[in-house]
Amino acid sequence: MKNLDYRKQIIEFSLKLNSTNLSPLRSGNISIRINEDDKDGYLITPSGKKYENLKPEDIVFMPFNKKSESLDEKVKNPSSEWRFHHDIYKNKKEAKAIVHAHSPNATAVSSHGKPVPPFHYMVALAGGEDIKCANYATFGTKELSNNVIKALENRKACLMSNHGQVAFGNNLEEAFELALEIENICHQYVIALKIGDPKILSFEEMKKVLEKAKNYKKE
Repeated sequence: MKNLDYRKQIIEFSLKLNSTNLSPLRSGNISIRINEDDKDGYLITPSGKKYENLKPEDIVFMPFNKKSESLDEKVKNPSSEWRFHHDIYKNKKEAKAIVHAHSPNATAVSSHGKPVPPFHYMVALAGGEDIKCANYATFGTKELSNNVIKALENRKACLMSNHGQVAFGNNLEEAFELALEIENICHQYVIALKIGDPKILSFEEMKKVLEKAKNYKKE
């Protein structure tokens, strides 16, 4: 896939953030790991621009040959959350695309600052026996990035306290689908809590589920 195609794909899925209600208007962000002009890095949505107005040239290329604490003066207007995208790619070699969303139910659950327990076996889609919740820190900060990396240990997705969720995958379609799954799981969890305390699956059962999930294929 050419770099222009990657930019168009980011715009396509950015619009889906709105149409699927994963993130309204300008909220959330998307990135894809690529090689541009023989430089390793990633393409990421710009800051503060409505997705419906995005053009390919608005998508920002961020090189890896710099420290994540600083921003090259030549790099203009990337998403304010570029730091945790940068650090996820640096710490997760299997991450090829990232979706961050302020989805309603995941955000609501994240406001409690607690992991989502295994009330349903599909929690395993995030990669472990629960869905971790990163500790709160101001958006766009290195502290938040550190918290996200910690919550993503042995995971492909996590909640972000009082903020939303983030998911990664081998490609953008996979990362987006996982973000949708996390939102759906959180929706189910919210409903379950309205009834009372849900039954929690045992650690032993989740180990079985995680083993089976290795061969789980979506149609």
